[in-house]
Amino acid sequence: MLPWSRGLRKEFLPLFDTGVDRELVLKPVAHLVVETLIGAGVNDMTLVVRPRDRSTVANYFSIDPTLLRRNGRHPERLRDTRALYDQLRRLRLRYAEQAHPRGFGHAALQAQPHVRNRSFLLHASDAILDEPRRGELPAAMADLLHRDELDGVLLVRPVADPRRYGVVEGRPTGKFGRWKRLTVRGIEEKPSAPKSPWAATAIYALRPSIFSALRAVQRRQPDADELELTWGIQEVLDRGGRMAALVLAPPAHWRSVGSPEGYYRALRATRAERLRRAT
Repeated sequence: MLPWSRGLRKEFLPLFDTGVDRELVLKPVAHLVVETLIGAGVNDMTLVVRPRDRSTVANYFSIDPTLLRRNGRHPERLRDTRALYDQLRRLRLRYAEQAHPRGFGHAALQAQPHVRNRSFLLHASDAILDEPRRGELPAAMADLLHRDELDGVLLVRPVADPRRYGVVEGRPTGKFGRWKRLTVRGIEEKPSAPKSPWAATAIYALRPSIFSALRAVQRRQPDADELELTWGIQEVLDRGGRMAALVLAPPAHWRSVGSPEGYYRALRATRAERLRRAT
């Protein structure tokens, strides 16, 4: 996404959403991700950021009394900003820093001091899960994690070219709620010969056992430029851990802004979907 992402993070690219008054509004991807996690029942959240980006992210996700006073005569301008502020007042928001971009697994490790020994949801911030009821699927993932005492629940979707993704090998085992369920046997990052069409989608419900698994991989590969989360998941499985996956299906969709074409499709899709819901 260069040159955009050189100065402004792609996580703050705007997508369409429905505002408080049912009109179209623009929200950064990161804002929509936070709302998804809140919709799933999260009230304690850690944002992992680069040090140079922390002030920008913190400024957005903080309450600005000056802005409220400056627009006091035009309250209609701030209806959606006030809705965000109401969410922030109920949310414990913390920050962890990743000094260098060393992979999704490494980013997750930076949040460990805040997560400690609790299970947690992990969500990448350069894509959104677009659902009619925001947070419904991540909440189901967390419910399945606890109900079946699993080490992790993944979200997968079928893709045309799995070689570009972390590929999940799994066995169908009925349904959980409305979603098809897989028992996860293995996961491989960007394989040349994929064993399935199931691509791991960057939302996870995990036990803290993932942290020791990631550190074990890190010790075995001290010179690796990145630490992939998929490596830690496979390590958990190799240790005898149990994981499941739910299959993403309409009316929910995954909208990524990781490439120019992906962002264009996400922008068009969110606009069309919000207009459809408004009618």
